Amino acid sequence: MQEQKQSFLDQLSESAAKGTFVKLTLSKPASKSSELHNIYARLVEIKGQLHLSFTLRYARRDETKNYLPAEAVKTVSDWLGKDFLQGDLYTTEKDYFFQYNKKREASLRTASPSHASTPNAGHDKAKKRLITADTANYLHLLGVANADGTIKKEGQKKFKQINKYIEIIDNLLVQQALPPKAHIVDMGSGKGYLTFALYDYLTRKLGLDIEMTGIELRPALVDLCNDIASKCGFEHLRFAAQDIRDYQPGHIDMLIALHACDTATDEAIAKGILSDSAIIVVAPCCHKQIRKEMHGHGDMQAILKHGILEERQAELITDGLRALLMEANGYATKVFEFISTEHTSKNLMITGLRAKPQPEALAKVEAIKQAYGIKHHFLEQLLATPS
Repeated sequence: MQEQKQSFLDQLSESAAKGTFVKLTLSKPASKSSELHNIYARLVEIKGQLHLSFTLRYARRDETKNYLPAEAVKTVSDWLGKDFLQGDLYTTEKDYFFQYNKKREASLRTASPSHASTPNAGHDKAKKRLITADTANYLHLLGVANADGTIKKEGQKKFKQINKYIEIIDNLLVQQALPPKAHIVDMGSGKGYLTFALYDYLTRKLGLDIEMTGIELRPALVDLCNDIASKCGFEHLRFAAQDIRDYQPGHIDMLIALHACDTATDEAIAKGILSDSAIIVVAPCCHKQIRKEMHGHGDMQAILKHGILEERQAELITDGLRALLMEANGYATKVFEFISTEHTSKNLMITGLRAKPQPEALAKVEAIKQAYGIKHHFLEQLLATPS
């Protein structure tokens, strides 16, 4: 066994034993035809014993396997080189990056730790809030909590939404780590409830060194949010009054756009893709562009003559095409329900993690467009002619 691989496995074993283990990711499938995209692992406690819990991410499903540390290290050894060419180990002492090149020559490099603390290893226990009001002064300044840190009755729904959102982002970060000094952009940040919570969680709970920007069209909300950021001591969080279309970030490591109206969602997705963002998270709102173009053929005409059915079909097609276009451009996507905000009943969320492009998705896009008489999807147009 190569010296570098053995050293990587030794660090995995040692970090699990010492309690410094944060997470492990195996990526870059050795075979192009492999349906297993990547594997990520975390420590969990099961019946009083620590296990490494592995989530195997296939094209259409996830599979979980739990191993005791010694067995886990042996299993990782079997996977590396045979199924995957890269392993990333994160500990509170140091980060380790093992990789095979095209000639199957192994290399191992290290970096300063990107995580200051280990996650909770609890398994099948009562869920704990990732954001707590007693240490989040911004919740009081935003009117969600009282001065003593208790959540107001009228703030319960918003507080639940905030924690659900942070759970989603936390899960994405387990699968796709951010680089050091990552730039995160929240397009359409509004009053900043979720923006403040994410910055708080990433910096205070995970100890990440990030730069975060909230883009919001309304100057009054931008002034309010910048004032709250200053009062909370959030030095690397700023808000700017700008249209999403005009914002030129240079580089984005994580792109977020929640409830950006109609084609503004497409503008945000395009900026994320063209910036090669590691993570894209959007919650679409309004679907006017496709609805105006959509024309059913044959039996579909009898269905689409009803306005409410036409609207729902337009939402389905618009967001389905968005996911396919993201996949074609190198993102593994998931589409699921998210808790709706106080401003809209739309609760669909699309997430994308940087992965291998799937050019075959473009054929599916064309087939759907032809079936519904659609000339173009706005996101498709943005990606074809980047500004």
